[in-house]
Amino acid sequence: MAEQAGPGSGAVSWAQFEQEAPELAATVRERFAVRKHCTMATLRRDGSPRISGTEVELADGQVRVGSMPGARKARDLLRDPRVALHSPTVDPPEGQESSWAGEAKLAGIAAEEQPAGQEAGEKPPGAHAFRIDMTEVVHTRVDGDALVVTSWHPGRGVQVTRRQ
Repeated sequence: MAEQAGPGSGAVSWAQFEQEAPELAATVRERFAVRKHCTMATLRRDGSPRISGTEVELADGQVRVGSMPGARKARDLLRDPRVALHSPTVDPPEGQESSWAGEAKLAGIAAEEQPAGQEAGEKPPGAHAFRIDMTEVVHTRVDGDALVVTSWHPGRGVQVTRRQ
């Protein structure tokens, strides 16, 4: 299993991130599992951002997303593999903002893979599957009257920032 997205990219697999920052990885996994549909940001041909809905799979030490044949988000990733993913969010109960479990984000580099089951005809011909190797992982939550941002980058490790 290759750990790097490409020479000099600095992007790492979910397995490597999970090994380096297990507590943050568990929190981020939980945030991505709260609902099925997540948000993905890609870059259009002109460099402007495109936001798309997607399902995110965290399994076998990898982050994966899929796409229907010829979808714009897939064409974006094939042209420019930089991507960001945002977990679903759940609002805290009214008046209990500190109970908010937060949101998770990750950014990285996409690499197209053979979609699982395509050989068996389970996926539409031409469907896309991408592995995302990460360059950044972030969890944001509220603690009392502070916003707490926990981030991880390859080579820098975990950093926690509190904003009042």
